[in-house]
Amino acid sequence: PTQILQETSCTSILPALSIDEALDVTRIYSVADQLPSDMPLIQSRPFRSPHHTISNVGLVGGGNHPHPGEISMAHRGVLFLDEFPEFGQRVLEVLRQPLEDKVVTISRASGSVCFPANFMLVAAMNPCPCGNKLSSVKECRCSDFEVQRYKNRLSEPFLDRIDLYVVMNDSFSDNKNIVSSKELHESVIKAFIRQKNRGQKELNGKLNDKDIKKYCVLDSETSDILEKARVNYSLSFRSI
Repeated sequence: PTQILQETSCTSILPALSIDEALDVTRIYSVADQLPSDMPLIQSRPFRSPHHTISNVGLVGGGNHPHPGEISMAHRGVLFLDEFPEFGQRVLEVLRQPLEDKVVTISRASGSVCFPANFMLVAAMNPCPCGNKLSSVKECRCSDFEVQRYKNRLSEPFLDRIDLYVVMNDSFSDNKNIVSSKELHESVIKAFIRQKNRGQKELNGKLNDKDIKKYCVLDSETSDILEKARVNYSLSFRSI
């Protein structure tokens, strides 16, 4: 895999698929009848961005003859959900289990079918319904109640499964922190190789409890920081 990564072009900041991963993704697209006729082997990581009007079946999979949904089509890649709170609450809640188990099970009277769903979830949302709450140039038109109701569309158990939050501002005057996709790609590859060299079977974000204790040993200073964060932010066990 390392050799494949170093030779890949920088069409994405993500590492290229290994041969085993490429076969894995290709099987799913073949079952879903979405394998391009001119591409017998999918070689780039999937990027799926369904509209917020998508149904449960469209997102998770199913139907009379069960077929993969968007979360399986994003296997080994990225599932991007724009306008996050606009997705139906029931649609989002069915994502909770696949985010943890990395598979989705569809049960029918005739039996059950399991599809892989090991994807990276990336989501985007406005800070309020009008979108101007954090703006430095536009005034927010939303009341506190409207803002809270908007945020309440996302449940706490679901938010607990999201590892990283980034707040974007509307200032384009500060260019000193801008980096190219190529630079980001190189940083990602270095981190990817470092994790592989530890002998991990999975990347950091996919480690189970046993492997976390093995590979993510905290020193006393780091443990103190984590404990302070737990108290200050009232972190749940899953968040920790």
